[in-house]
Amino acid sequence: MVGDAPAQATLVIRLGYRGEGFCGFAEQPGKRTVAGELRRALECALRRPCELTCAGRTDAGVHAVSQYVSLPMAASELDLSADRLRRSLVALTPDDISVSGLFRAVPDFSARFDAQMRRYRYRICAGDARPVMAWDHAWWYKGVLDVASMDEAAQALVGEHDFKSFCKASSAVDKPTCRYVSTLHVSEVEEASERLVAIDIEGNAFLHNMVRTIVGTLVEVGRGHRDAAWVAAALAARDRAAAGPCAPARGLTFQAVDYLPGALVPW
Repeated sequence: MVGDAPAQATLVIRLGYRGEGFCGFAEQPGKRTVAGELRRALECALRRPCELTCAGRTDAGVHAVSQYVSLPMAASELDLSADRLRRSLVALTPDDISVSGLFRAVPDFSARFDAQMRRYRYRICAGDARPVMAWDHAWWYKGVLDVASMDEAAQALVGEHDFKSFCKASSAVDKPTCRYVSTLHVSEVEEASERLVAIDIEGNAFLHNMVRTIVGTLVEVGRGHRDAAWVAAALAARDRAAAGPCAPARGLTFQAVDYLPGALVPW
């Protein structure tokens, strides 16, 4: 619905943001959030109230390079110029938000519920040297990590499982905690001439703090404090206390979202 009228289409916005300056994606009273900044920009550009739906809420300090947000559009808005609207949104949003694409979808499309897969990357700079280019989007871990052991341990988490051990305990009360992880890999990469440990995970949906807790657990293996079998045991325990710590938010980036082919077309 747009006001009292049925929506005639859905505007879908692809955006990125640097998470350091935000208290997360979702709006919170008196706090700076991605949704709050984007909603204010849209309301100024469209001159009406706007309610937004995102593909996946991110916590304070978490970044995104390809977040998707959907908004129902009225019949009178279907002829809006994409170039003009995008320029308006770029001008109206702060420098730590990037509007990278505008798309059209059917009226009942939801950026959240129509998402097929979501992908995240967690970056770790392991060693004594302070990261330079990756400083604001990687966890500086002052030690050595066994990447091969971490990747071996990670495979126990691939597939459909109850991930209660890997989410914020308070968020799991009386809620389903089964999720499907299609791929999970730990590798060494080079970005902007810096060597990093990258943890790439893809799944249909994620619980609160799930990715960061998986990372913290795998780091316990990588630093030699636990063996690979411990990760499988932590998963089976279905108890948050059985897994490792939650990794810092700054290393996590929301990388991409998959939708059905043809679901989104350029506005």
